[in-house]
Amino acid sequence: MNFARDVVDAADPARLALVALTGDGERCDIAFGDVADRSARLAGALAARGVRRGDVVMTLIGNRPEWVYAMVACWRLGAVALPCSEQLRPADLRARMDRVDPPTVIAHERDRHLAEEAGFDGRLLLVPDERLFEEADSPPPAELGPEDPALIVFTSGSSGEPKPIRHGARYLDGQRVQAEHWYGARPGDLCWCTAASGWSLSARNAFVAAWLRGAAALLHDARFDPDQRLELLERERVNVLCMSPTEYRAIAKRAELRPLPDLRHAVAAGEPLNPEVVHTWGEATGVWVHDGYGQTETGHLTGMPIGPPVRPGSMGRPLPGFRAWVDADELVVDPATVPTFFVDGTRDRPWRTGDRVREDEDGYLWFEGRTDD
Repeated sequence: MNFARDVVDAADPARLALVALTGDGERCDIAFGDVADRSARLAGALAARGVRRGDVVMTLIGNRPEWVYAMVACWRLGAVALPCSEQLRPADLRARMDRVDPPTVIAHERDRHLAEEAGFDGRLLLVPDERLFEEADSPPPAELGPEDPALIVFTSGSSGEPKPIRHGARYLDGQRVQAEHWYGARPGDLCWCTAASGWSLSARNAFVAAWLRGAAALLHDARFDPDQRLELLERERVNVLCMSPTEYRAIAKRAELRPLPDLRHAVAAGEPLNPEVVHTWGEATGVWVHDGYGQTETGHLTGMPIGPPVRPGSMGRPLPGFRAWVDADELVVDPATVPTFFVDGTRDRPWRTGDRVREDEDGYLWFEGRTDD
């Protein structure tokens, strides 16, 4: 398997892949043919600079097309992508470098100082730089096994020091389940996952989930602004929206919610979404937010089902095919049933999530807090 070959190269070259918006108001439509070409050229440039299969490549770019090209280029080569958020400070980056030791960093020129202040002394490649896309000799896509490493994402650190989680190549293809049954992307849709590049949610939903379902993805490289967020949803005619509960709450509080006729589906993840916000959004926009649950280690696990009425406050049911249950008030998962579960020898025993969860008579799950609270 290889995501670059099987998804990007296999798509109609003329089909829309990305809508990229900058903080300065510039807009660019990018087709799959362009993504395939530029990611292949960047893969060639990385190979020419010594990047090999299995090498870790850290990205520090932001929600820009170059970040997508870099991720796809890594997967094309069989390198391991380590996306990092621009919100991290040099000490945070240094801690990640100490844990993973990436020989190469691809950074936006505005983030060069972060890499340098973190003490990085390896290959530092800066974008935008068209010289990185001039390489005509790109190696063929690597043939990867399901457990060959493709992605490293650090946990948020909410329950201890952030730790690196390594995902195999099957993590990418394994997003098909949540992409269909929770994220809700359809062919021809425009999907917008607003998570900053570098976090678990963006690694699976910024573009991967949309592309697996034949949809396009929107990237907005700018700070969060509630009024602007609504304006862009309307102007770009976004069909699927994925935001954090904090963003939903901030927009409901600071902006004037209104009907969004093109928005068909909305989801939330990352923290519990309070019922009041679900009601506010549903009544004002006509779209009821589907909450969901997952961990960096596991990928997405549960989601409010598409079709039945939303139950505000619930994180939904286990995704189809996923086996999960509540034991002594703690959510437990069978890793063998979860195609996105990380590889570290734990797939042969139940995974205890560390979260207190209640299950109602209809099989819906309700988050109650951490077991160590």
